Amino acid sequence: MSALLTKIPEDIPQDIRKIRIENSHLTELPRGSFSNVSALEYLWLNFNNITVMHLKSLEDLQALKELRLQGNKLSSVPWTAFQDTPALKILDLKHNRLDVLPEHALRFLPNLTYLDLSSNQLTVISRDVFSSWPVYQRSQRAEGSMAHTANAVLALHGNPWICDCRLRGFVQFIKSIGPPIILMNSYLTCSSPKFREGKFFHEVELNSCMKPLTSALETNLTVPVGLNVTLTCYVQASPSPTVWWTYAHKLLRAFNVSTEPVGEETLRSELRIAAARPMDAGSYSCWAANFLGNASVGIALRVGEQPLGAVPATAATVGPAPGGGAEGSTAHVEVRIAKQTVYGITLEWRAAAAEPGDTWYTLHLGRYDAARKDTVSVGPGVHTYSVGDLLPATKYEVCVAVRDQAPRKGQCVVFVTGSDVSQLEQREKLIHIVVIICAMVLAVPAGMYACTAEARPGCVARGLAPCRRRRRGERAPRSGPDSSLDSLPGGSEEGLCQPGPGRRPRHGEPERPGKARPGPRNSADLY
Repeated sequence: MSALLTKIPEDIPQDIRKIRIENSHLTELPRGSFSNVSALEYLWLNFNNITVMHLKSLEDLQALKELRLQGNKLSSVPWTAFQDTPALKILDLKHNRLDVLPEHALRFLPNLTYLDLSSNQLTVISRDVFSSWPVYQRSQRAEGSMAHTANAVLALHGNPWICDCRLRGFVQFIKSIGPPIILMNSYLTCSSPKFREGKFFHEVELNSCMKPLTSALETNLTVPVGLNVTLTCYVQASPSPTVWWTYAHKLLRAFNVSTEPVGEETLRSELRIAAARPMDAGSYSCWAANFLGNASVGIALRVGEQPLGAVPATAATVGPAPGGGAEGSTAHVEVRIAKQTVYGITLEWRAAAAEPGDTWYTLHLGRYDAARKDTVSVGPGVHTYSVGDLLPATKYEVCVAVRDQAPRKGQCVVFVTGSDVSQLEQREKLIHIVVIICAMVLAVPAGMYACTAEARPGCVARGLAPCRRRRRGERAPRSGPDSSLDSLPGGSEEGLCQPGPGRRPRHGEPERPGKARPGPRNSADLY
């Protein structure tokens, strides 16, 4: 108990009949975990972290009668592993993560008297799982006869059952079950669908599964410009299908679609088009699909003047905008762009509505030249909206209008998104490099010229001073802290002072002994 074991010990005595390892750190049952303990009858491995159970983990356990794996993390069990445990009577798997129970799961448990599968993640079970269970088969043969059959306890509560047509056979089995099979908790409840949530199995009647059937009361509609339109389709299917709408073979966004059940196997799906315009005309399709297949129905919409005698509202609900839709009662909306980035914008608007606390808005956004623009509904009290994931360097148009009203002049803003950020950064880096190179090119020649013009006369004069003193027979003065060139070695002075053959006096060298000579310059003068 509570031992820091990470694997099954290998030195278990062969005559051990009961093993109990709980609250430890076991993570798997490898092959032949207890093959050297063939006399084992009771194996308790509760509250560990076992996630994997090998197909041959129970090998050579012919005498095993009780296996408890409560409170582990098993998401599946190799049910054929129980072929090695024909004497097993108790199997406890509650509080695991089992989500599937295959049809052959109980086929290799002929002598089981207690099976606990409660508090797992089972949602759907076939009736065939139990019809192939030897215990159930014996109970059916013994029914109406005097033969005695041992009771078998079955625990299935605490699972999130989905009560649709896929669970029909299992629900019928639970309703008809009786001794010798006993349910530990006979009040099994549904978790979904929503209209059956919390109901007991004996309260529901489930029908057979059915492929989706889609229908619309009217498949051709003509509506005036500027009015809201709601396209409606009905879907019959079991289990409940997934429903979506398409326009020109493109999936429409879900915020304009609402789907709700109107019966146990019937759904109503509505597509809302706010302030219909000629660009909204076209063919719309309502699709539905479940695991049996899919189906669709098409609705053709025309937006224009209402023809005489036309019937406008069978598959769609058509009505005027709030306030009658008259020009005088249309709320005025002022729109501006508060912030713009490369890939998006932030809009702000102000509306002069009669009841601003109850006013909904519709945003129309798309490329400037697009015939159809995406719409977004914004609730009351919201006056800002951010749009992202736009294409760079693209011209867009965005309009804000009161819901069910067409945008008017002054309620739309046209803008162009910026260039790609990476291109801007590369351009800025290139400009910085060019500026630095130009500065260096301009600064180096000027600096070299200034240094040469200032330093050359002083260097020449100080370099030739020892030669002049030597010709006159004067001794060189002591070198002070400022005469850095006067401290050159003697060899250097000899090389500087010896005239070569045919040497002419250099520019600035005195030819008359009595002429004044410039004095030595200090280090500061050199610079």
